[in-house]
Amino acid sequence: MIYYMRRFLDWTVAVPVLALLALALAWGRPLPLIPAILAAIVLAGAVLAAVHHAEVIAHRVGEPFGSLVLAVAVTVIEVALIVSLMLSGGANTSSLARDTVFAAVMITCNGIVGISLLFATLKRRVAVFNAEGTGGALATVATLATLSLVLPTFTTSAQGPAFSSAQLIFAAVASLALYGLFVLTQTVRHRDYFLPVTHDGKAVTPDDHAPQPSGRTAMVSLGLLLVALVSVVGLAKVESPLIEKAVSSAGLPQAVVGVVIALLVLLPETIAAVRAARRDQFQVSLNLSLGSAMASIGLTIPAIAVASLWLEGPLLLGLGGTHMVLLALTVAVSTLTVVPGRATLLQSGVHLVLFASFLFLAVSP
Repeated sequence: MIYYMRRFLDWTVAVPVLALLALALAWGRPLPLIPAILAAIVLAGAVLAAVHHAEVIAHRVGEPFGSLVLAVAVTVIEVALIVSLMLSGGANTSSLARDTVFAAVMITCNGIVGISLLFATLKRRVAVFNAEGTGGALATVATLATLSLVLPTFTTSAQGPAFSSAQLIFAAVASLALYGLFVLTQTVRHRDYFLPVTHDGKAVTPDDHAPQPSGRTAMVSLGLLLVALVSVVGLAKVESPLIEKAVSSAGLPQAVVGVVIALLVLLPETIAAVRAARRDQFQVSLNLSLGSAMASIGLTIPAIAVASLWLEGPLLLGLGGTHMVLLALTVAVSTLTVVPGRATLLQSGVHLVLFASFLFLAVSP
Protein backbone atom coordinates (compact mmCIF):
# COMPACT_ATOMS: atom_id res chain seq x y z
CA MET A 1 0.00 0.00 0.00
CA ILE A 2 2.82 2.37 0.92
CA TYR A 3 4.53 1.54 -2.40
CA TYR A 4 1.45 2.52 -4.39
CA MET A 5 1.05 5.72 -2.34
CA ARG A 6 4.64 6.69 -3.09
CA ARG A 7 4.17 5.73 -6.74
CA PHE A 8 1.07 7.94 -7.03
CA LEU A 9 2.85 10.86 -5.36
CA ASP A 10 5.58 10.68 -7.99
CA TRP A 11 5.14 13.75 -10.21
CA THR A 12 5.24 11.69 -13.42
CA VAL A 13 2.11 9.88 -12.21
CA ALA A 14 0.34 12.68 -10.36
CA VAL A 15 0.69 15.35 -13.07
CA PRO A 16 -1.08 13.44 -15.90
CA VAL A 17 -3.95 12.58 -13.52
CA LEU A 18 -4.12 16.21 -12.35
CA ALA A 19 -4.08 17.41 -15.97
CA LEU A 20 -6.91 15.06 -16.92
CA LEU A 21 -8.91 16.31 -13.95
CA ALA A 22 -8.24 19.93 -14.96
CA LEU A 23 -9.38 19.10 -18.49
CA ALA A 24 -12.62 17.56 -17.20
CA LEU A 25 -13.35 20.64 -15.07
CA ALA A 26 -12.48 23.15 -17.81
CA TRP A 27 -13.89 21.44 -20.93
CA GLY A 28 -16.67 23.41 -22.61
CA ARG A 29 -16.41 26.37 -20.23
CA PRO A 30 -14.94 29.83 -20.85
CA LEU A 31 -12.03 30.29 -18.43
CA PRO A 32 -11.22 33.58 -16.66
CA LEU A 33 -7.60 34.74 -16.74
CA ILE A 34 -6.34 33.14 -13.50
CA PRO A 35 -7.83 29.65 -14.16
CA ALA A 36 -6.52 29.87 -17.73
CA ILE A 37 -3.00 30.57 -16.42
CA LEU A 38 -3.28 27.65 -13.98
CA ALA A 39 -4.46 25.40 -16.84
CA ALA A 40 -1.44 26.50 -18.89
CA ILE A 41 0.89 25.54 -16.02
CA VAL A 42 -0.76 22.12 -15.74
CA LEU A 43 -0.46 21.76 -19.52
CA ALA A 44 3.30 22.40 -19.31
CA GLY A 45 3.58 19.75 -16.58
CA ALA A 46 1.64 17.27 -18.72
CA VAL A 47 4.06 17.90 -21.60
CA LEU A 48 7.06 17.07 -19.40
CA ALA A 49 5.31 13.97 -18.04
CA ALA A 50 4.49 12.82 -21.58
CA VAL A 51 8.14 13.14 -22.59
CA HIS A 52 9.25 11.14 -19.53
CA HIS A 53 6.84 8.27 -20.20
CA ALA A 54 7.67 8.28 -23.91
CA GLU A 55 11.34 7.85 -23.03
CA VAL A 56 10.53 4.97 -20.67
CA ILE A 57 8.62 3.22 -23.46
CA ALA A 58 11.36 3.98 -25.98
CA HIS A 59 13.95 2.42 -23.68
CA ARG A 60 11.80 -0.68 -23.27
CA VAL A 61 10.98 -1.26 -26.96
CA GLY A 62 14.10 0.34 -28.45
CA GLU A 63 14.50 2.59 -31.46
CA PRO A 64 12.84 3.35 -33.80
CA PHE A 65 9.74 1.96 -32.04
CA GLY A 66 10.00 4.51 -29.22
CA SER A 67 9.96 7.49 -31.57
CA LEU A 68 7.08 5.93 -33.49
CA VAL A 69 4.97 5.49 -30.33
CA LEU A 70 5.23 9.17 -29.38
CA ALA A 71 4.73 10.49 -32.92
CA VAL A 72 1.68 8.32 -33.66
CA ALA A 73 0.10 8.83 -30.22
CA VAL A 74 0.28 12.62 -30.47
CA THR A 75 -0.94 12.62 -34.06
CA VAL A 76 -3.94 10.33 -33.45
CA ILE A 77 -5.17 12.60 -30.65
CA GLU A 78 -4.45 15.70 -32.75
CA VAL A 79 -6.39 14.25 -35.69
CA ALA A 80 -9.34 13.49 -33.43
CA LEU A 81 -9.29 17.11 -32.24
CA ILE A 82 -9.14 18.46 -35.82
CA VAL A 83 -12.02 16.28 -36.99
CA SER A 84 -14.19 17.16 -33.97
CA LEU A 85 -13.56 20.87 -34.51
CA MET A 86 -14.40 20.57 -38.21
CA LEU A 87 -17.61 18.67 -37.50
CA SER A 88 -18.73 21.26 -34.95
CA GLY A 89 -17.44 24.38 -36.68
CA GLY A 90 -19.19 24.07 -40.05
CA ALA A 91 -17.98 26.05 -43.06
CA ASN A 92 -15.79 28.29 -40.89
CA THR A 93 -13.34 25.41 -40.45
CA SER A 94 -13.01 24.49 -44.14
CA SER A 95 -9.25 25.22 -44.14
CA LEU A 96 -8.49 23.99 -40.61
CA ALA A 97 -6.99 20.64 -41.68
CA ARG A 98 -4.76 22.30 -44.29
CA ASP A 99 -3.53 25.00 -41.89
CA THR A 100 -2.86 22.53 -39.08
CA VAL A 101 -1.05 19.98 -41.25
CA PHE A 102 1.10 22.63 -42.93
CA ALA A 103 1.96 24.17 -39.55
CA ALA A 104 2.93 20.71 -38.28
CA VAL A 105 5.20 20.13 -41.29
CA MET A 106 6.97 23.47 -40.87
CA ILE A 107 7.31 23.08 -37.09
CA THR A 108 8.72 19.55 -37.33
CA CYS A 109 10.91 19.84 -40.44
CA ASN A 110 12.37 23.25 -39.59
CA GLY A 111 11.66 24.08 -35.95
CA ILE A 112 12.36 20.72 -34.29
CA VAL A 113 15.14 19.76 -36.72
CA GLY A 114 16.76 23.20 -36.39
CA ILE A 115 16.76 23.40 -32.59
CA SER A 116 17.85 19.75 -32.26
CA LEU A 117 20.73 20.41 -34.65
CA LEU A 118 21.65 23.48 -32.62
CA PHE A 119 22.06 21.47 -29.41
CA ALA A 120 23.77 18.58 -31.21
CA THR A 121 26.35 20.76 -33.01
CA LEU A 122 27.07 22.98 -30.02
CA LYS A 123 28.08 19.84 -28.15
CA ARG A 124 29.91 17.93 -30.89
CA ARG A 125 30.46 20.46 -33.72
CA VAL A 126 29.13 17.89 -36.23
CA ALA A 127 25.90 15.88 -35.89
CA VAL A 128 25.94 12.45 -37.55
CA PHE A 129 23.00 10.31 -38.63
CA ASN A 130 22.01 7.62 -41.12
CA ALA A 131 21.38 9.31 -44.48
CA GLU A 132 19.68 6.23 -45.96
CA GLY A 133 16.87 6.03 -43.42
CA THR A 134 16.50 9.78 -43.02
CA GLY A 135 16.47 10.28 -46.78
CA GLY A 136 13.66 7.78 -47.15
CA ALA A 137 11.68 9.51 -44.40
CA LEU A 138 12.19 12.91 -46.02
CA ALA A 139 11.12 11.58 -49.43
CA THR A 140 7.93 10.20 -47.86
CA VAL A 141 7.15 13.51 -46.14
CA ALA A 142 7.75 15.46 -49.39
CA THR A 143 5.51 13.10 -51.39
CA LEU A 144 2.70 13.18 -48.84
CA ALA A 145 2.87 16.97 -48.50
CA THR A 146 2.84 17.52 -52.27
CA LEU A 147 0.02 15.04 -52.87
CA SER A 148 -2.18 16.41 -50.08
CA LEU A 149 -1.34 20.13 -49.88
CA VAL A 150 0.00 21.22 -53.29
CA LEU A 151 -1.94 19.27 -55.92
CA PRO A 152 -5.40 20.47 -54.74
CA THR A 153 -4.39 23.99 -55.78
CA PHE A 154 -3.93 22.86 -59.39
CA THR A 155 -6.66 20.25 -59.90
CA THR A 156 -9.72 21.33 -61.92
CA SER A 157 -12.42 18.80 -60.99
CA ALA A 158 -13.58 20.87 -58.00
CA GLN A 159 -13.83 24.63 -57.54
CA GLY A 160 -11.13 26.27 -55.47
CA PRO A 161 -8.05 24.64 -53.87
CA ALA A 162 -9.94 21.42 -53.17
CA PHE A 163 -10.12 17.80 -54.30
CA SER A 164 -13.18 16.22 -55.81
CA SER A 165 -14.64 13.28 -53.86
CA ALA A 166 -12.81 10.72 -56.00
CA GLN A 167 -9.52 12.62 -55.75
CA LEU A 168 -9.87 12.93 -51.96
CA ILE A 169 -10.46 9.17 -51.65
CA PHE A 170 -7.40 8.47 -53.81
CA ALA A 171 -5.25 10.88 -51.75
CA ALA A 172 -6.48 9.28 -48.50
CA VAL A 173 -5.76 5.72 -49.64
CA ALA A 174 -2.37 6.68 -51.11
CA SER A 175 -1.39 8.57 -47.93
CA LEU A 176 -2.36 5.71 -45.64
CA ALA A 177 -0.63 3.12 -47.86
CA LEU A 178 2.57 5.15 -48.10
CA TYR A 179 2.65 5.79 -44.36
CA GLY A 180 2.06 2.09 -43.66
CA LEU A 181 4.87 1.15 -46.05
CA PHE A 182 7.23 3.55 -44.29
CA VAL A 183 6.36 2.13 -40.86
CA LEU A 184 7.03 -1.40 -42.19
CA THR A 185 10.39 -0.26 -43.56
CA GLN A 186 11.31 1.60 -40.37
CA THR A 187 10.39 -1.12 -37.88
CA VAL A 188 10.87 -4.43 -39.75
CA ARG A 189 12.72 -4.54 -43.05
CA HIS A 190 15.38 -1.84 -42.50
CA ARG A 191 15.25 -0.99 -38.81
CA ASP A 192 19.03 -0.48 -38.70
CA TYR A 193 18.66 2.52 -41.06
CA PHE A 194 16.90 4.42 -38.26
CA LEU A 195 19.24 3.67 -35.36
CA PRO A 196 21.63 6.35 -34.04
CA VAL A 197 25.16 6.13 -35.42
CA THR A 198 28.56 6.97 -34.01
CA HIS A 199 30.96 9.39 -35.71
CA ASP A 200 32.61 6.46 -37.49
CA GLY A 201 29.24 5.37 -38.92
CA LYS A 202 28.50 2.42 -36.60
CA ALA A 203 24.86 1.93 -35.60
CA VAL A 204 24.17 1.89 -31.86
CA THR A 205 21.13 1.24 -29.70
CA PRO A 206 20.27 4.17 -27.40
CA ASP A 207 20.92 3.66 -23.67
CA ASP A 208 22.62 0.31 -24.23
CA HIS A 209 24.09 0.30 -20.73
CA ALA A 210 21.11 1.57 -18.75
CA PRO A 211 18.85 -1.01 -17.04
CA GLN A 212 15.78 -1.76 -19.15
CA PRO A 213 12.41 -1.02 -17.48
CA SER A 214 10.14 -3.98 -16.85
CA GLY A 215 7.16 -4.78 -19.05
CA ARG A 216 4.81 -3.71 -16.25
CA THR A 217 6.55 -0.35 -15.92
CA ALA A 218 6.39 0.16 -19.67
CA MET A 219 2.65 -0.63 -19.75
CA VAL A 220 1.99 1.82 -16.90
CA SER A 221 4.00 4.46 -18.76
CA LEU A 222 2.03 3.77 -21.94
CA GLY A 223 -1.24 4.39 -20.12
CA LEU A 224 0.08 7.54 -18.45
CA LEU A 225 1.51 8.72 -21.78
CA LEU A 226 -1.94 8.50 -23.37
CA VAL A 227 -3.51 10.30 -20.39
CA ALA A 228 -0.87 13.05 -20.60
CA LEU A 229 -1.27 13.47 -24.37
CA VAL A 230 -5.08 13.61 -24.18
CA SER A 231 -4.66 16.29 -21.51
CA VAL A 232 -2.11 18.26 -23.58
CA VAL A 233 -4.30 18.37 -26.68
CA GLY A 234 -7.49 18.95 -24.70
CA LEU A 235 -6.02 21.76 -22.59
CA ALA A 236 -4.60 23.33 -25.76
CA LYS A 237 -8.16 23.39 -27.07
CA VAL A 238 -9.42 24.82 -23.75
CA GLU A 239 -6.81 27.57 -23.97
CA SER A 240 -7.73 28.37 -27.59
CA PRO A 241 -10.47 30.96 -26.76
CA LEU A 242 -7.97 32.94 -24.69
CA ILE A 243 -5.43 32.60 -27.50
CA GLU A 244 -8.05 33.71 -30.04
CA LYS A 245 -8.89 36.74 -27.90
CA ALA A 246 -5.22 37.67 -27.56
CA VAL A 247 -4.65 37.23 -31.29
CA SER A 248 -7.72 39.31 -32.13
CA SER A 249 -6.72 42.05 -29.67
CA ALA A 250 -3.28 42.21 -31.26
CA GLY A 251 -4.82 42.52 -34.74
CA LEU A 252 -3.14 39.33 -35.98
CA PRO A 253 -4.53 36.95 -38.64
CA GLN A 254 -6.79 34.13 -37.41
CA ALA A 255 -4.33 31.55 -38.79
CA VAL A 256 -1.98 32.44 -35.92
CA VAL A 257 -4.33 30.61 -33.54
CA GLY A 258 -3.76 27.34 -35.39
CA VAL A 259 0.00 27.86 -35.32
CA VAL A 260 0.01 28.49 -31.56
CA ILE A 261 -2.12 25.40 -30.88
CA ALA A 262 0.12 23.30 -33.16
CA LEU A 263 3.17 24.54 -31.23
CA LEU A 264 1.55 23.49 -27.94
CA VAL A 265 0.51 20.06 -29.26
CA LEU A 266 4.01 19.37 -30.66
CA LEU A 267 5.81 20.34 -27.44
CA PRO A 268 6.31 16.69 -26.31
CA GLU A 269 8.10 15.80 -29.57
CA THR A 270 10.15 18.98 -29.39
CA ILE A 271 11.43 18.35 -25.87
CA ALA A 272 12.06 14.65 -26.56
CA ALA A 273 13.99 15.52 -29.76
CA VAL A 274 16.15 18.12 -27.99
CA ARG A 275 16.95 15.67 -25.18
CA ALA A 276 18.00 13.05 -27.72
CA ALA A 277 20.22 15.58 -29.50
CA ARG A 278 21.90 16.51 -26.22
CA ARG A 279 22.63 12.79 -25.65
CA ASP A 280 24.39 12.69 -29.04
CA GLN A 281 21.52 10.72 -30.63
CA PHE A 282 20.52 13.09 -33.41
CA GLN A 283 19.03 10.23 -35.42
CA VAL A 284 16.35 9.88 -32.73
CA SER A 285 15.58 13.60 -33.14
CA LEU A 286 15.15 13.09 -36.88
CA ASN A 287 12.96 10.03 -36.31
CA LEU A 288 10.71 12.11 -34.06
CA SER A 289 10.52 15.20 -36.28
CA LEU A 290 10.06 13.55 -39.68
CA GLY A 291 7.91 10.80 -38.18
CA SER A 292 5.58 13.40 -36.67
CA ALA A 293 5.33 15.30 -39.98
CA MET A 294 4.59 12.07 -41.82
CA ALA A 295 1.99 10.87 -39.32
CA SER A 296 0.32 14.28 -39.32
CA ILE A 297 -0.32 14.07 -43.06
CA GLY A 298 -0.71 10.31 -43.43
CA LEU A 299 -3.34 10.05 -40.71
CA THR A 300 -5.11 13.42 -41.05
CA ILE A 301 -6.01 13.14 -44.74
CA PRO A 302 -7.69 9.69 -44.43
CA ALA A 303 -9.53 10.88 -41.28
CA ILE A 304 -10.95 13.99 -42.92
CA ALA A 305 -11.80 11.98 -46.04
CA VAL A 306 -14.12 9.88 -43.85
CA ALA A 307 -15.33 12.95 -41.92
CA SER A 308 -16.13 14.75 -45.19
CA LEU A 309 -19.30 12.64 -45.38
CA TRP A 310 -20.65 14.80 -42.53
CA LEU A 311 -18.79 18.07 -43.14
CA GLU A 312 -20.63 21.14 -44.38
CA GLY A 313 -19.16 23.33 -47.07
CA PRO A 314 -15.93 22.90 -49.07
CA LEU A 315 -12.82 21.16 -47.75
CA LEU A 316 -9.91 23.42 -48.69
CA LEU A 317 -6.59 21.56 -48.82
CA GLY A 318 -4.48 23.44 -51.39
CA LEU A 319 -1.80 25.85 -50.18
CA GLY A 320 -1.39 29.40 -51.42
CA GLY A 321 1.66 30.65 -53.30
CA THR A 322 3.63 31.85 -50.25
CA HIS A 323 3.22 28.58 -48.37
CA MET A 324 4.10 26.52 -51.45
CA VAL A 325 7.37 28.46 -51.76
CA LEU A 326 8.16 27.79 -48.08
CA LEU A 327 7.34 24.10 -48.51
CA ALA A 328 9.50 23.78 -51.64
CA LEU A 329 12.41 25.56 -49.94
CA THR A 330 12.03 23.33 -46.88
CA VAL A 331 12.21 20.17 -49.02
CA ALA A 332 15.26 21.48 -50.91
CA VAL A 333 17.13 22.55 -47.77
CA SER A 334 16.23 19.34 -45.91
CA THR A 335 17.55 17.28 -48.83
CA LEU A 336 20.89 19.11 -48.73
CA THR A 337 21.01 18.61 -44.94
CA VAL A 338 20.28 14.88 -45.15
CA VAL A 339 22.38 13.74 -48.14
CA PRO A 340 25.85 13.96 -46.49
CA GLY A 341 24.77 12.15 -43.31
CA ARG A 342 26.52 14.91 -41.34
CA ALA A 343 25.32 18.40 -40.43
CA THR A 344 26.84 21.46 -38.79
CA LEU A 345 25.70 24.61 -37.04
CA LEU A 346 25.15 26.22 -40.46
CA GLN A 347 22.37 23.77 -41.34
CA SER A 348 20.79 24.45 -37.95
CA GLY A 349 20.77 28.18 -38.71
CA VAL A 350 19.21 27.65 -42.14
CA HIS A 351 16.35 25.53 -40.75
CA LEU A 352 15.71 27.95 -37.88
CA VAL A 353 15.60 30.92 -40.28
CA LEU A 354 13.04 29.04 -42.40
CA PHE A 355 11.01 28.34 -39.27
CA ALA A 356 11.21 31.98 -38.21
CA SER A 357 10.09 32.99 -41.72
CA PHE A 358 7.05 30.73 -41.42
CA LEU A 359 6.14 32.27 -38.05
CA PHE A 360 6.70 35.82 -39.29
CA LEU A 361 4.61 35.29 -42.43
CA ALA A 362 1.83 33.75 -40.31
CA VAL A 363 1.77 36.97 -38.31
CA SER A 364 2.32 39.26 -41.30
CA PRO A 365 1.09 37.44 -44.44
